[in-house]
Amino acid sequence: MRFVDEITIHVRAGHGGAGCVSFIREKFREFGGPDGGDGGKGGTVRFRSHSSLQTLGALLKSQLYAAKNGEPGRGNQQTGAHGADLIIHVPVGTEIFDQITGEKLADLDRYDSEYVAAVGGIGGLGNQHFATSINQTPTHAQPGMPGQEFELHLRLKLLADVGLVGLPNAGKSTLLAAVTQHQPKIADYAFTTLTPNLGIVENESGVRRLILADIPGIIEGASKGHGLGLAFLRHIERVRLIVYVIDGANLEPLTEIRLLKSELQSYSPELLSRPALIVINKVDQMDYDLEFAQDSVEQLRSPALWPETPGHIPSIVYMSAKEKRGTAEFITELFAAFPEQTLAEAVLVEDPSGLKAPAASGTGDAQPPGDPDSPATSPGADDLPADRSRDQSPHIKTKSKPALDREAVRGPLAADVEETEPGLFTHKIADQLLDKNKERGSGGEDSL
Repeated sequence: MRFVDEITIHVRAGHGGAGCVSFIREKFREFGGPDGGDGGKGGTVRFRSHSSLQTLGALLKSQLYAAKNGEPGRGNQQTGAHGADLIIHVPVGTEIFDQITGEKLADLDRYDSEYVAAVGGIGGLGNQHFATSINQTPTHAQPGMPGQEFELHLRLKLLADVGLVGLPNAGKSTLLAAVTQHQPKIADYAFTTLTPNLGIVENESGVRRLILADIPGIIEGASKGHGLGLAFLRHIERVRLIVYVIDGANLEPLTEIRLLKSELQSYSPELLSRPALIVINKVDQMDYDLEFAQDSVEQLRSPALWPETPGHIPSIVYMSAKEKRGTAEFITELFAAFPEQTLAEAVLVEDPSGLKAPAASGTGDAQPPGDPDSPATSPGADDLPADRSRDQSPHIKTKSKPALDREAVRGPLAADVEETEPGLFTHKIADQLLDKNKERGSGGEDSL
């Protein structure tokens, strides 16, 4: 699937079902009266973030995403079924904007965050509600209310702790492959990296981890649209540490740093105020000596070069990512900049499944309207007043996952419950239940 970080879609909540016009027709009830039921509520459209997704490409298959309509009411005071909610799964870090006004509606920057994009319409009242002493046989009912409908623009900003910034062919992808398990495309020509790449870096003990982002190379004039431009720089807006990767074979590290800082400032001056680390890569291709190292340190660590971060001068790491020399020192410097919890560690706490793909109720992304396999889940429009405006709805909420409680398990088999996943019993327990069933001598499908 190709990398897509911007997309515009149309979302439409389900319409409420129409009320029913019906009269009681039973023997011995000459004047039974009206018994038309109400229409069901329309389904709600929700966005939900998931850490296993890294692109919006799955949403390209359709421009319209619509929830199910509520069913009409029926006779005998039967209310129509509520329309199923539509859940659209998006990557963590997705921002949602109103396409018409440009207003930022939500930022799903946490795992399992949820945004209610469009609320379904309420169902119409059946004719049973309109009976009066004057009109005891009403022949009209209310139609269902239409659901909300919006044109939305989705923009992805990948979440990462550290961002790699450098000129084309500086060795950023090679560095990412050397310190993570990710294997990006690597070649000896410029602009090998055309889309951002993410990797997980672990410390030597494996206790701590962080997310490292590699974006396409920046060239002079990128802020004016040269090369790949600055379109991908949005993916390092959330990072807390910027790593400047310098090609040591050029022997002009100061010139490269000034060029990169100039282009970053053209995009967002706020990026220059963040902590930084300098990596001089490809030391295996240059005549590395002590005199060069000392000159580089004096130039690159000059306070005049870093006026945006007074009191914080970046450290310098010399390494060869190709030969994996200096990677241990690089990883040590990375984690030294994060004394507190990193984003990767926070995601691991929020998503104990370990970046598992979305479940069957919302497999990755929503299906186009009319598809019978559209994912639908129970928490829906029942909890949302139909007359609530868009600004009044609680757009974002994060759901917590309950842990297995042994005290809540009753019966002699409680001690055998294994905490593999919350609420699930092991095959061992099922076998024991079947054995007890056989001992009672009960047969048939109703034995369990």
